Formats: sequence, C-alpha cells, structure tokens
Amino acid sequence: MIRVVFYNNSDKNICGFSVEGHAGYAKYGKDIVCAGVSALTINTINSIEALTDNSVEYIMEDSGLIKFKFKTQPDEMGLLLINSYMLGIKNLNEEYGNKYLQLYFKEV
Repeated sequence: MIRVVFYNNSDKNICGFSVEGHAGYAKYGKDIVCAGVSALTINTINSIEALTDNSVEYIMEDSGLIKFKFKTQPDEMGLLLINSYMLGIKNLNEEYGNKYLQLYFKEV
C-alpha cells in the first residue's frame, strides 16, 4: 500500500508531502496505481520547480520514498500546483481504495 502524507501549516495550506510504499495492485511494471501516484508526484515536483519561483527541497530514494517541502510560504501558483496534486491523489484513492493508497493529513 502507498501512504501519502500531506503536511499542512497553521494556515491550513499544504506545505509539503511524503509518499512511501508500493500499491500492490498488480505485478511490478504493471501496477497502474503505483504508476499514477509516481506520475502525479514527479510531475508536481517538476512543475513547481520549472513554473514557479518557490524555493523547495525534496528527496527521492530508490526505496520509493519521496519527501517534498516548500522552504518558504508557497506563492499562489505553488499552492495551485500542490492542491492539484492533492486532488489527483484523492481521486486515485477514491477510484482504487485504501487497500492500495492511503491518505493522511498532518499539521506541522
């Protein structure tokens, strides 16, 4: 199962996230849940870096762990992209269920 944790600041805005695990929906290389989460996650990080002036940091480990955070308060475009990511992840969760993808929200 993939576990996605969204970190919210005191203003209830998403300031980061972590993604960990494997869905187990299908065999390695055929797992559409893993592929969907991976595509959304990598595209979001790349989009925030390429299309905004937000300062960010992230790690991507071979184990599948990805951690991302804004170094400062995100601007309007950064918030739009991170909220779009959350929407995509929520939609995958609604489609495939908690057996394969679980979402958590944590205030930091």
